[in-house]
Amino acid sequence: MRKPISATAALLLLLGLAAGVRPATAQSKSDEAAIKALYNKFNDAFNKKDVDGIMSVYAPDVFVFDVVPPREYSGWDAYKKDWQSVFSSFAGPATNTVSDLNITVVGPVAYAHYIDDGTMTAADGTKSHMVVRSTDVWRKQNGKWLIVQEHNSFPVDLATGKADPLSTP
Repeated sequence: MRKPISATAALLLLLGLAAGVRPATAQSKSDEAAIKALYNKFNDAFNKKDVDGIMSVYAPDVFVFDVVPPREYSGWDAYKKDWQSVFSSFAGPATNTVSDLNITVVGPVAYAHYIDDGTMTAADGTKSHMVVRSTDVWRKQNGKWLIVQEHNSFPVDLATGKADPLSTP
């Protein structure tokens, strides 16, 4: 015997649908899994210092606010030069992990936020450790997901004006 849906549950469902909240579909779950796989690809490429592998997840018209100057990178070539510069500045090993990944897919667009925890090693062995907050906008083009916009940042202590590159919740 089926129980009737309560009036409260029905109202919440209708309000959610009116607000644009949609139940996950098999397609959105498949797209979410594809995007997760691309984050794994990015992370593997980062750990190998493979700039072409990193750039394979970005659209030609990508726009990025990054944590290093200049303030913004407009286009794939500009962002690729940024990655090349980063890896040439740190001749030693690089490691990165992506955590707290949250992906939302809405048709051919998706957005994600996550934490990048990376360590870069200079030629003299000095390590630079940073925890970066990141948000990406993805667009599905010709069946392939690509990042079209990215924003990387550190929290800032307003009293001192200094970034907190090792931020924790």
